[in-house]
Order: sequence, then C-alpha cells, then structure tokens
Amino acid sequence: MTSDRQGHAMTDTGEEAAGHLERAWDALLFFRPEMVEASAAAVGAAPRSPLAQSLAAYLGLLGTEEKEAAEARERFDRFRSGFDRTAATPRERAHVDAASAWLAGDIHHAGRVLGELTVAHPRDVMALAVGHQIDFFTGDAVRLRDRVGGALSAWDPTDPRRGPLTGMYAFGLEESGHYDRAEDVGLAAVEANPHDVWAIHAVVHTYEMRGRFADGIAFLDARTKAWASGNFMSVHNWWHYAVFALEAGDTERALEIHDTALHTPESQGYALELVDASALLWRLLLAGDRRTARWNALADAWAARRDGPFYAFNDVHAVMAYLGAERLADAEALVRDRKAWLATPHPGVANHAMTDEIGVPVCRALIAYATGRYDQAVELLMPLRYRLHTYGGSHAQRDAVQKTLIEAALRGGRDDLARTLVSERLGLRPNSPYNWATRARLAERSGHAAEATMARERARELTSGARAR
Repeated sequence: MTSDRQGHAMTDTGEEAAGHLERAWDALLFFRPEMVEASAAAVGAAPRSPLAQSLAAYLGLLGTEEKEAAEARERFDRFRSGFDRTAATPRERAHVDAASAWLAGDIHHAGRVLGELTVAHPRDVMALAVGHQIDFFTGDAVRLRDRVGGALSAWDPTDPRRGPLTGMYAFGLEESGHYDRAEDVGLAAVEANPHDVWAIHAVVHTYEMRGRFADGIAFLDARTKAWASGNFMSVHNWWHYAVFALEAGDTERALEIHDTALHTPESQGYALELVDASALLWRLLLAGDRRTARWNALADAWAARRDGPFYAFNDVHAVMAYLGAERLADAEALVRDRKAWLATPHPGVANHAMTDEIGVPVCRALIAYATGRYDQAVELLMPLRYRLHTYGGSHAQRDAVQKTLIEAALRGGRDDLARTLVSERLGLRPNSPYNWATRARLAERSGHAAEATMARERARELTSGARAR
C-alpha cells in the first residue's frame, strides 16, 4: 500500500498518483495554481483514490464559487457511488465524510470532522490546510488558531511543511487578537519560506489590526516579487496594500491598485477577487468618493455571475457594488431572492443561518445607508456588530461594515453612539488617521474646536509620517 510523505497509508493510490498528491499539497500550502493541475493528474492516475477525490472536492469549494461547487458535487457523487468504505482507512473515510458534508452545505460539520481527524493524525497536511480555510470562511478565530496550534508539536522543525503551517498559525493568532505573537511567528515563517504568501498575508494583518499601515506598506514593498503575482493570494494581498494606501491618505495609489490588480479588464470575475474590489470601493464611498465608472464595471461583473444563495459574505459585497453603481433595484432584488430562499427550510446548510442572521440584515443596512435612511442602518447593524464574524471573513474585511455603522451614526446625528464607536477604535488603533479624523468631525460638530484641531492635526501627522517613509 502506498504511503504519503508523512507516513499515512493511501488506498487505491499508486506511486504516480501519490506523487501528484504530494505536489498538489505543497502547492496548496503556498497557494500556487499548480494545485489544480496536480490534483486533476492525481484523480486521472487513481480515480478510485479517496484522498485524490477528496482533494478535488475541496478545491471545488475553496473558491466560494457556486458553479464550481456544483460540478465538484456531481463528480464526488459519482465517486461515492462506487466507494468501498470498508477498504479505506479511517483517515480516508473521514476525508470523504468531510468533503461530503461541505458539498452538501454543512461547512461546520466538515470543519468538525477535519478537527477530529487532526487530533488523530496531526501530520495530515490536507486536513490542516482545508480545515484552516473552513475556519476562515466561518469566521471562527479560535479554531483558526487552535486547529493548527494543536498540531504543530507533532511536526519536526526540519520538516519543509512545518514552515507554511506556522504561517497559518500566525494568521490564527492574529485573528484571535495575539498581534505581537502573530507578527513574530509570521515573520519566522516568511524567513523560512520567502514566497509563503499566506504567512506574508498573516503579517500584513497584524499591521492592519494595530494601525501600523506604514509598516505594512514597507513590508509589502520589500517583498513584491514574492507575493505580487503567480499565486492565488496576489489579488488579496494587493487589496491589503490598497487599504494601507487609503489609510495613508493616498487615494490615487489605492485606485491605481484597483485598476491594475483588483478589477481589470482581464479579470475573470472570480468571487474572491470581486469581494476585494467591492470592499475597497465601498471604503471610498463611505468617504464620499464614488468614482462611478469603476462601480459600474464592478456591478456588471457581479450581475454576470448570476449567483444563487451560496455564501452570504459574497452577497453583501455584491450589494455594495450595486449600491455604488446606483443600481438600487439590483440590490433590492438580491435581498428579495435571499428572503424567498430563506422561507424554505434547508437543514444542515450553514449558509441558511449565515444569510438569515447576518447576510440579509447587513444587505438591508447597506441599502438603508445608500438611500439616506441612516437611523435604519444603525438599528440594523447595532445588534450584529459583535456577531459579524459568524458569516466569515477576517476582521480587516468586516471592517467595511463596522465603518458603515460609524458613518451611519454620524450622518444620522447619533453623535453619542458615534463617539463611543470611535473611542473603541482609538483604543485599539491609536495610529489610525481615519480614527483621529472621525474624532475631529465629531468634536467640530459638538463645538469643541480645540479638540477638533488636535485630532485633525494628529491625523495629519500620522498621514504625513507614512508618506515620508
């Protein structure tokens, strides 16, 4: 019986398929496009291999693409119709069960199965990598940290795959609030593998969460050749760069990144890339900058996808695009479609709860904000602000919604609430020009001229300091 590099037995998987799987797993850890070709080659060489088929199923899900998931479900169903569970190892059966659950819409159950699998087999790199992404898609910061952290002690420090695992761990540390520790672990992972784009991404997040945007720009600038192209994380890391540029007051640089990296005429309309473009332009819209030509192109791209109710996180960003392009009817139509879908029970489908509890209310709040009904936007968002993570994404991505709440409070005359929200942000990110500029707006409206001047000057100093570097 064939074994993988970590010594796990693989049934119905010959040496050729095993080699393809090892190549695919390495590519998966570093987000290299090669993972797709290597996975297909593994299935071609060993079509009855539970691990090869499970990997192909996972890859059909990781892009949050509804059509790719449907195709993966059909392929996996054909495999399962002839799958002999008694001949497979317990580890292989667990992967088949996890992939089956996720394909059926129960991403939470899939994550639990992979978690149990990791306890029994902490050196199962596919279980760790896929489980880590599930934790990200479900916004589960503690599991994002502990799933990998609980397995690391089983890995020899000299194992080449331990490096990217520490990069994953760094991201979990960051999302759960351990920013200094996350930076240290992430930098060590980058030092071990300079092209580890997920570790680079983890370090960038630590700078975002502490308002160290100048350090984030410098860090990315020093490693442009390592992350900026040739991997599935390049667009998202460019998004981080653009967000740093916005914080530094360089709107034109942020828009240049949008036009050359986030949403270009050559963009293929992938959901994860459209999410980044929507999230960037929405931040500009909140600041009063619409740039409607970009919004129109982005709204067209979302509309061309004709997405059904697959992932609420994507729906929210599609609504942002429709509203930015002043296509209110399209935004409202998406909400009506999701509400109609919610009227029918969907047992075990995680996106049902995500859409019902977070997705639709946030979409309604965005519509309220865009149509000047600021009080309604506040009332919709306030009960959600501590539960937003349950529909996925990172703290940095969800901050667009948190900023919408602040802007709605400001524009709706809810100054006490806005002051509270800005005070919270300043306590966490005292180096953020946005936070100080917002405090200045509040102080000025309240007639506190000296405080407004101080806050505005602090925002200017932080912005100037970033540009000077």
